[in-house]
Amino acid sequence: MSARTDRLVYAAALVLGALPLWVSSHLPMVDLPQHLHLISVLHRLEDPTTLYPQLFAARHELTPYLGYYYAVSLLNWLLPLDLANRLFLSAYVVGLPLSLAFLLRAFGRPTWPSLLALPLAYGDNFAWGFINYLAALPLALLCCGFFVRALTDTGRRRVWATGLAACLVAVLLFHVQAFAFLGLALPWLLLTTPVPEDANARGLQARLKPRLPALLGVTPGVILFLSWVVLRLGQPSEVETGAPWKAWGPMLSPQNLAWKSFAQNRAELLEVLANLLRDGSDRWPLYAVGAVAVGAFVLGVVRRHSSAEGPVARWRLPGLLLLALGFYFLLPFDIRGYIYYLNTRYAQLAAVLAVASLPLTQPALRRPLLWASAACALLLALVLGRGFRAFSHEASEWDALAEATASKPRVMGLIFDAGSRVVRHPVFLHGAAELARARGGSTNFSFALTPHSPLRYRGTPPPTFPSEWRPQDFDYASQGPAYDHFLVRGVHPSRIFGERLQRELAVAAESGNSWLVRRR
Repeated sequence: MSARTDRLVYAAALVLGALPLWVSSHLPMVDLPQHLHLISVLHRLEDPTTLYPQLFAARHELTPYLGYYYAVSLLNWLLPLDLANRLFLSAYVVGLPLSLAFLLRAFGRPTWPSLLALPLAYGDNFAWGFINYLAALPLALLCCGFFVRALTDTGRRRVWATGLAACLVAVLLFHVQAFAFLGLALPWLLLTTPVPEDANARGLQARLKPRLPALLGVTPGVILFLSWVVLRLGQPSEVETGAPWKAWGPMLSPQNLAWKSFAQNRAELLEVLANLLRDGSDRWPLYAVGAVAVGAFVLGVVRRHSSAEGPVARWRLPGLLLLALGFYFLLPFDIRGYIYYLNTRYAQLAAVLAVASLPLTQPALRRPLLWASAACALLLALVLGRGFRAFSHEASEWDALAEATASKPRVMGLIFDAGSRVVRHPVFLHGAAELARARGGSTNFSFALTPHSPLRYRGTPPPTFPSEWRPQDFDYASQGPAYDHFLVRGVHPSRIFGERLQRELAVAAESGNSWLVRRR
């Protein structure tokens, strides 16, 4: 009965962790409008009631972002796109603690710390809308668990190796940064995980044989990765010094790498774990996680509870944590033209591995710690639920403007104020994609411009200013005629269009801090 109660508490915590995703009509994620627009295009690529078949074509090549876009597109056959996306995000939020529990169980450790990962599912990566990377994190943890099982479970090594092969390929199809972490994490686990046959093994061949299934399990993913690297690096890079979204030099040249200082990375390490809401209330669940973790650490150290792990194996989880911290502190922030916001993303992975690395406590303490971890999920649901609903009310200005948008629009986004009163990130930056998706149209900035997208433009992309962050560089004479709708936020349209607003353009709708301007 007690075990059943614990399972119910665990399940309730998972529900609470995903609840904020379902209490509002809009989610505070910067890149989400772009993602949903791209998935809409992918799903309706042959739909003549949209601009999609005229402007876009499938990119028939391997790209690491295929996983998220195609998964939600498939769900879209059964559910509306927004609902399909929320279901996918819920699978990520719930999957993060579940995959961590699987890894802990593979190490023979209690699984209660996995619930502490729920508040860590939200934060900077979530706010920016790095959904592909987020989805790759639970898969990366599963890979580590499969790998350990393929080494230690003598009766089912082939089963676990098969799961490892499929999971590692899936990681690459979601995001290459999680795959890069596994490039060091799996060798570390290979070196530190004892294999039962080692006790009687003599010679290199005898030691290699029981490890062969795990090594074969990583082979398909490695081959796929090498194929992608050859294809990606074989493509010419557009070198344009100083231009946004372009390489400033050869890939790993000093002029192409942007770094954060050690002091800045240290200062941001905890901040980026919970920086969604302007009032800072989303930090309270993080503080609660910290309190539980500190309590468990003190109890584990003071009690000196014995561990079934050997002297080397007990360093497996701390070693994974140190690897994640190394990626955070030692990698550049940007590799221009290739990967952006690189090192900061690993703070979340490091935090998840930190709670997994808590020292073992006495079995009698595990239930109170489980309930305390579940209480963190309850606090998370209350705080983020309130914050998400407040943002959704603010973002309802998109709904009013979408109603005034014509079918098949070509929307230029002129976002002078991308900020929100509720959340800290520039969540209104890609509002033009919301209007374009609602009416089957296109925008001046699309992820179809990027090589990691499963879509491309059929011809020359529509003209626009170099960076969506600098609408002040908009030139109506050279760019404006390509569009029939203009989403303006933060500045009155008259300051942009002048007399044209009386002759060829007109304000079709105004809502919140935004205006929709259409051609007459």
